[in-house]
Amino acid sequence: MSSVAFDTNLLAMFQKHAAAEGDNPFLWRKQDGVYRPWSWRRVADEAERLSRALRQLGLEPGDRVVLVAENRPEWCVADLAVLAAGGITVPAYTTNTEKDHEYILNHAEATMVVCAGGNLAKRLIPAVKNAPAVKTLLFMEPLGETSELPVTAITWEDALALGDRSPSVDRADTIQPNDVACFIYTSGTGGTPKGVMLSHRNIMSNCEGAIELVKKLGLGRRERFLSFLPLSHSYEHTAGQFFPISIGAEIYYAEGVETLSTNLVEAKPTILTCVPRLYEVLRQKILTGVQRQGGIKQTMFEKALALGTKRYEQGGRLNPIESAFDLVLDKLVRTKVNERFGGNLKAMVSGGAPLNYDVGVFFVALGLPVLQGYGQTEASPLVSVNPPGAARLDAVGPPVKGVEVEIADDGEILVRGDNVMRGYWKDEETTARTIIDGWLHTGDIGVIEKDGYLRITDRKKDIIVNSGGDNISPQRVEGILLLEPEIGQAFIYGDKKPFLVALISPDADAVQAFAKETGKPNNMAEFVKDQAFRQRIGEAVKRANANLSAIERIRKFEIMTEPFTVENEMMTPTLKLRRPYITERHGDLLQGLYAAGH
Repeated sequence: MSSVAFDTNLLAMFQKHAAAEGDNPFLWRKQDGVYRPWSWRRVADEAERLSRALRQLGLEPGDRVVLVAENRPEWCVADLAVLAAGGITVPAYTTNTEKDHEYILNHAEATMVVCAGGNLAKRLIPAVKNAPAVKTLLFMEPLGETSELPVTAITWEDALALGDRSPSVDRADTIQPNDVACFIYTSGTGGTPKGVMLSHRNIMSNCEGAIELVKKLGLGRRERFLSFLPLSHSYEHTAGQFFPISIGAEIYYAEGVETLSTNLVEAKPTILTCVPRLYEVLRQKILTGVQRQGGIKQTMFEKALALGTKRYEQGGRLNPIESAFDLVLDKLVRTKVNERFGGNLKAMVSGGAPLNYDVGVFFVALGLPVLQGYGQTEASPLVSVNPPGAARLDAVGPPVKGVEVEIADDGEILVRGDNVMRGYWKDEETTARTIIDGWLHTGDIGVIEKDGYLRITDRKKDIIVNSGGDNISPQRVEGILLLEPEIGQAFIYGDKKPFLVALISPDADAVQAFAKETGKPNNMAEFVKDQAFRQRIGEAVKRANANLSAIERIRKFEIMTEPFTVENEMMTPTLKLRRPYITERHGDLLQGLYAAGH
């Protein structure tokens, strides 16, 4: 691992590592079926040339530049170039609609936009026409005909050439720690996105806290990250870009979530940052594959899972016979599972939402080191994480270095430290309600255990209070439902109601298996009405209910004909349910579940 010294700003931090690493590989991108590297020197060179071009095109210090692109080397280069030119990066989700883009462009008062091109440009360009502050569009890829564009357009190659002809503008020595580096717009599980202003100090404090923690992993010189969560989210922006930079690591860009399994094997990451939903999907894929194999392989896998679970839950204690068998299973089962993740993992970090305990135990039992953490965009985002060698799956670990955590009288988690945002852009009123006397009011509910570990119980605004006055965590109930192989997604409802109901999206593999078994066409619109299919889902709900308390049990449910997705706006880009939107969109369906005779 490169030496770690925290400078006054993110750009200086990058430049120090780039000078030390030179022609060593830094960013890896899949081209013609093979991962090919961009060296530290190339990234530094292109970032400098691009920053010169941005200034030449009119970017002034403090101007906002919206960045719309999938994860790729040019994303990192553009981010660094904007900082070098004195601007503020405003990452935007690639899943944004035209309306979303228009809101962010105008709210941020962006003067420039950097876009990958292709299909992303189709939703962006109409929004630019309604954003009068935007003067320039820079495309990473050739766009073809640009005569109808409402503003000046330039390609990546032409911008680099312009930079070659322009004077240097490097501001690494003039950027102050408290200067704003980026606006991260919250994806929002409900309501209008807020522009979170994060400073250089905010993000670097996160990197420093993470480094203190991962030193215990025995990090070497050539750590590898696989970047696949959207870089427009603060979790990936910090953990998937600037943290790797801070330790001189390499970053591999996944081709997409659908190719994740293949990219894991190719990139062989040493650290993987992930959201719980993807761990749930990976767990189900592994289980489905094992069941398909059957026979001795399935028996051995289930034994490895059982012994690994027992070892974790009993603090490493197995009897001598179990220990010997467990060692054999390391080679026969766990090594093969590890190879599916590239074979080099030192840590699988889970964040962005609560990780279901049983999902975490599943991976730990199979020899994969899961470290659950906690944070939010307003905290840059890291607040706490489990330390290697002392990880708990029912908690999110102690606060990282430089972060204080307290619990308010109503159970809300309060956070103070250099990681706390500068505030919400153009929203002083909400900022004042959110940061009080230096303490960030997170909106999450939790407790600090005797060992100093923080445990999250729920979102303050998501807690269901039933008609009997009982407080219920919907995320806990949903997590237990998702352990059933027939259930792909679940949404729980029941605020001010006598019991809980659920909207269930069946697992795609389970639907396919049912169609094959019954000889019926794979048609969800028909399966929703099919009594045999409804009974199968009902049995899964019944099994989940056996692991829930009386007030948490699902009394009625409805099967959805389509899953909750980012595209239909029922999930955020980080795969969290947008509860208010789902409640509004399916209000009649939910209320119908409480109707007499349903």
